[in-house]
Amino acid sequence: MLWKALTAVLLLAGSVAGLLIPVPRLPIVNESIRNLFFHVPMWFSMFMVLMVSVWYSILYLRNPSTRLDVLAHEAVKSGIVLGVLGLMTGSLWARFTWGSWWVKEDPRLNGAAVALLIYGAYLILRGSFRDEQQRARVSAIYNIFAFAAAIPLLFVLPRVSGNSLHPGQTGNPGFNQYDLDSTMRPVFYTAVIGWVLFAFWLTQISSRLEFLKIRNDEK
Repeated sequence: MLWKALTAVLLLAGSVAGLLIPVPRLPIVNESIRNLFFHVPMWFSMFMVLMVSVWYSILYLRNPSTRLDVLAHEAVKSGIVLGVLGLMTGSLWARFTWGSWWVKEDPRLNGAAVALLIYGAYLILRGSFRDEQQRARVSAIYNIFAFAAAIPLLFVLPRVSGNSLHPGQTGNPGFNQYDLDSTMRPVFYTAVIGWVLFAFWLTQISSRLEFLKIRNDEK
């Protein structure tokens, strides 16, 4: 399909350009600023696909169906994968800019880790039920509360709980204020769109595999 080809092109273009284009020579950050084209889009795509999973969970509670349950579940799994990638690239970035793989005092780092643990518990919760309808209903309810908990952990608490090394936090200027210049901006937006589309592509593939598995079990 056209959108899949577009996804591949955007991801490739964003990755290659992100590694090759000239970037501002800033103190401490230096060349590691190129991680902006990977780390931040991964978090964008994670949030988008988790938001879609919540929508499917709400639809399921209104009109239960196996299809909606599978779509919500697979979207959550895609979000977790992207969240883990986001944490890994963030940890790598922290090592080269802050001197440590993990800064325990940073509220955004800790909030992101807690949010992923909450979603990890979602997977464990699903595996604890044998009855399919009960599993789907409890999972849908938990998914909604997990997303509601993730919003303050990722966006609210980091801004009100003290100093953070992250750009845009408590007096630390954001990237768009001083170094996301006219050269970097198109590459950044290309990467964001590419990773968001990839998140939905990944969800579509895993959902189709799950539907095939269900059909095979029914035979």
